[in-house]
Amino acid sequence: MIATTSRSVSAAAKAGRLDLPALLARPWPAVMGVLNITPDSFSDGGAFIAPESALAQARRMIAEGADIIDIGAESTRPYPGAQPVTAEEELRRLEPVLSEVVALGVPVSIDSMKSAVAGWALELGAAIANDVWGLQGDAGMARLIAERNVPVVVMHNRDSADSTIDIMQDIAAFFARSLDIAAKAGVARENIVLDPGIGFGKTPEQSMTALARLGELASFGLPVLVGASRKRFISSVTPSEPQQRLGGSIAAHLLAAQNGAKIIRAHDVAETVQALRVAAAIGSLK
Repeated sequence: MIATTSRSVSAAAKAGRLDLPALLARPWPAVMGVLNITPDSFSDGGAFIAPESALAQARRMIAEGADIIDIGAESTRPYPGAQPVTAEEELRRLEPVLSEVVALGVPVSIDSMKSAVAGWALELGAAIANDVWGLQGDAGMARLIAERNVPVVVMHNRDSADSTIDIMQDIAAFFARSLDIAAKAGVARENIVLDPGIGFGKTPEQSMTALARLGELASFGLPVLVGASRKRFISSVTPSEPQQRLGGSIAAHLLAAQNGAKIIRAHDVAETVQALRVAAAIGSLK
């Protein structure tokens, strides 16, 4: 049985509502801090599975300048080995943490591909849904977003990588399908953020191509989120483990910002915020 909560709870949790237009209007991208409440995420699996550790990490990222906290309770790691979990298990992991993080006052994103989990989190005050299957995995997700009138991150994904395809054509076709689903469900276009899904269903070269050609996504007229943090493509350039990829993550995110990204999803919040703001300050003097 999936837990439910009265709508009055989300109505009371307005401190962390997301003013997306204001966030996107700033001279540097917003930073979404990653909070994995999972035992098997590729970078920090298990580090924040305990509720007190998760809450401490949320507080730390907020102090470091995170504009949004993205909470996920199922690993969507872009490597083999991720174990699917039920909605009930996601909720079990989220229940001790979500309300406490929402109460910190910074907008919370629920990173889930299940509409039941996303709906539960939105009831408790989450302000945005982050769907790694871009409204194409769970038929109820688009309807939920339309009913709640909240922002949604629509991410490109594939079941497996195919090195023979033009990845940008594939991303564009995927987004066209997602936007058609959104329109038919009544999702407000101004609530949609696109994410090219760095590392998901892509070879390392395709992930780098998506970053290099990110500006092509401007044709959709929608804000773009990039999450290149600690991803495997960095290791294809300089061999490294996830925790050793800070330099590569920042390089990718600075280039993404130059190519139009408005939101950056990162594990290393303080360093990412500093890099983006310094780059914006220097750029303003041209």
